[in-house]
Amino acid sequence: MQKHSTGYDYVPDGGSEKVIEGGALKFAAAGLDHGHIYAMTQGMLSAGAECKCVWDPDPEKIKNFQKKFPQIKAAKSLEEILSDSEIKLVANAGIPAMRFEMGKKVLLSGKDFFVDKPPFTTLGQLEEAEALVKKTGKKYMPYFAERIHNEAAEKANELVKAGAIGRVLQVLILAPHRLSKSARPDWFFKKDLYGGILCDIGSHQFEQFLEFTGCDEAQVVSARACNMANPEFPELQDFGEALVKTKNGASCYCRVDWFTPDGLPVWGDGRTFILGTEGYIEIRKYIDYSREGNPPQTLYYADKKGVHCLDCRGMGFPFFAKFALDILNRTENAMTQSHAFAAARLCLTAQMKADNKI
Repeated sequence: MQKHSTGYDYVPDGGSEKVIEGGALKFAAAGLDHGHIYAMTQGMLSAGAECKCVWDPDPEKIKNFQKKFPQIKAAKSLEEILSDSEIKLVANAGIPAMRFEMGKKVLLSGKDFFVDKPPFTTLGQLEEAEALVKKTGKKYMPYFAERIHNEAAEKANELVKAGAIGRVLQVLILAPHRLSKSARPDWFFKKDLYGGILCDIGSHQFEQFLEFTGCDEAQVVSARACNMANPEFPELQDFGEALVKTKNGASCYCRVDWFTPDGLPVWGDGRTFILGTEGYIEIRKYIDYSREGNPPQTLYYADKKGVHCLDCRGMGFPFFAKFALDILNRTENAMTQSHAFAAARLCLTAQMKADNKI
């Protein structure tokens, strides 16, 4: 299996599904603080989009980006990108607390915005973004990678939507991550900048709750976030958990943490369990050490017909092709804006509840 030591620089393997050609969709990468920008860029390139240029205030980050994507030239400034009428989309993985300000500039310049998670760190940012989307008609689309950039998770979603396990009753997600202290920038340890663990890596899980249950309305029943074992970084929340109930009656629980052991060859043994009235699904996202070679992207499910194991590698990531076409056609087939904002609101509400602010 391919080893990925950190989630910070993880670019999922997967074939391309080019749905556009000839520069029909040009985008730019602007804001390179988090390594997810590499995966976001690759996902759009695989769909056939063209990355016209890259920009960041730190020239070293641009150089590192161009080592991965040597064909992409550097823009002289953010203004060059925002004023370029050929560029229809801007991808951003800036410091979490600053992502909305970039998104605001992008939307007001007449472009769509593709932003790393978490898309917001405060409810005020979310509410202003909702108004901006309504005003401009542009997209503010978060990169919820743990579903949209995971082949087993996308296959599970396909099975759920097809009714393979009946009505979903519960979603349980375990999402450990590797801390990699020495590889993290200073902002990573400052809560006002990263937003809290439920806001940050928890955002993936709340999006999956809504997607798999088929309901965008949910209530946070309980939430907790704390520093269990990293006293030298008092603002770091290294453990979080939340219990959610959706309006259609499903319950959802997630545990997020920074305690991946050094011996694990990947950055986290992420697992998702989906219980339905007629079966259940288990997703082993990044490693399956019950199988030879410890492959990622494994899906197990049981239904009326029996038990099944699917190796989902090579099935692809349909989000990016759909998103590219959504930008050109002004459709919402990859993810609706209302769903994206509902997931963001849920994770922010959970973080506030964990911080005893509501």
